[in-house]
Amino acid sequence: MTVYMVFEPPRRGDDAVKHAERIVFVRDRFCWGAFLFGPIWMLWRRLWLVLIGYIVVMAALMVGLTWLGAGPDARFWAVALISLLVGFEAATLRRWTLLRRGWRELSTVIGDDREAAERRFFDAYAWVELDRAMNSSTSSSAPTPPSAPPPVPPSTPSAPEVLGLFPQPGGSV
Repeated sequence: MTVYMVFEPPRRGDDAVKHAERIVFVRDRFCWGAFLFGPIWMLWRRLWLVLIGYIVVMAALMVGLTWLGAGPDARFWAVALISLLVGFEAATLRRWTLLRRGWRELSTVIGDDREAAERRFFDAYAWVELDRAMNSSTSSSAPTPPSAPPPVPPSTPSAPEVLGLFPQPGGSV
């Protein structure tokens, strides 16, 4: 099962269905594309500030390693470790960029794949119906998820249970 973070874009004045189609599900796991093709992945995802930071860090790293007299093996491993870090933190970089652009984090959903996560999210929150109801009654643009079901009262055991080495309170060794 994979964890997905759900992000809602800023409103454009379109209807609920078009707005729901723009919702983004960011997979929270290692990204092979970001690891193998870091700058290209950043360009594809339009992570401009992340790309500028990556270029600055890589340039400073190469200049620093050259100034220290490090060989090509050390440079290779430094670049490989930075690429590994980008692969692990790709989802975080993407989430940061979305939040910086004014997107709102709605929820966290778990699913086998993106389609299952989308289905679970939209089924659980009845997104379009809630959005239509809220837009018809108020001008608020952020539907609230339905309230959680009431908690189940704990059952009372007939005899007191004791956890530990002794089955009964005050039992002997």
